[in-house]
Amino acid sequence: MSLHNKPIRWGIIGLGNIAHKFAKDILTIKDAQLYAVASRSQEKANSFAKEYQVIKAYNTYEALANDSNIDAVYIATPHALHKENTLLCLKKGIAVLCEKPFAMNFEEVEEMIACAKANNTLLMEALWTYFLPHYQYVLSLLKDKTYGNILKIESDFGFYRDFNDDARLFKKALGGGSLLDIGIYPIFTALSTIGEPESIKANATFFDNGVDSSCQMVFNYENNTKAHLKSSLVEDLPTEAIFYCEKATIKINRMFHMPTTVSIIVNEKEIIKDFGYSTIGYNFETIHFNNLIREGKKESDIMTFDFSKILIRTLDKVRKIIHLHY
Repeated sequence: MSLHNKPIRWGIIGLGNIAHKFAKDILTIKDAQLYAVASRSQEKANSFAKEYQVIKAYNTYEALANDSNIDAVYIATPHALHKENTLLCLKKGIAVLCEKPFAMNFEEVEEMIACAKANNTLLMEALWTYFLPHYQYVLSLLKDKTYGNILKIESDFGFYRDFNDDARLFKKALGGGSLLDIGIYPIFTALSTIGEPESIKANATFFDNGVDSSCQMVFNYENNTKAHLKSSLVEDLPTEAIFYCEKATIKINRMFHMPTTVSIIVNEKEIIKDFGYSTIGYNFETIHFNNLIREGKKESDIMTFDFSKILIRTLDKVRKIIHLHY
């Protein structure tokens, strides 16, 4: 049946905080419908379904994957479950938008991509920042060299949280810690603008349970260009992305990874560009994904398989340097 004349019917697997944000933004998309949700708890699934006018509420992920009415699934489970949950849906021929990080390591990502190709089914990593208008604007400035070449990048993401061994963010078995959860964003800024570094320096601090509490990285490129990157769960950081170019400084302001403003600083004069956001921001990647489905595509031309592989390979390299093992 053609999807051109009817809404894309979505399912969500895993109903934590990020699933709520995703669901709120689906409600703003006129040609998309949140059709089904799944949790290990029927009570949680029912509550979520009631809040967002969802038709089906399942207490197993398998039951959702077996619903033939679903066109696309958003995987919002903890990192360590991404591969398993993605493969479950791909093997049923359901298009998968899987939350970042795509999986725990390069080998898992390769397996997911291979499964998508074997089943001729759309798969994409949900790194929402890539699709936000302010980030696309900055990418266009940098690509066109509007202000010359990039000389240096500074990008960080950090906030303080009381340690809680029971919380997903701090649980090693679920892929917790600063690097995979939030360090991926500063790394993304470097990879999406300059590419893979020639070499990496990194050091980290750790909680007693072996999860990284902070990570500092320097990506080295040719012509002495550097990207200074940091993530932390033990201090509040500016959470900005700053690109020092030959003729100007481009700064994505606080909470650079989500809807925000961009400053262009030339000769100490700052111009701030506001993008008039009215949503949380998850709608942009969802609209892109919907369009891919309607066009019959099996891979995004923005968040490509190659880029997802570069991203996870870089995370693996940093983990090796700081001796972080899962």
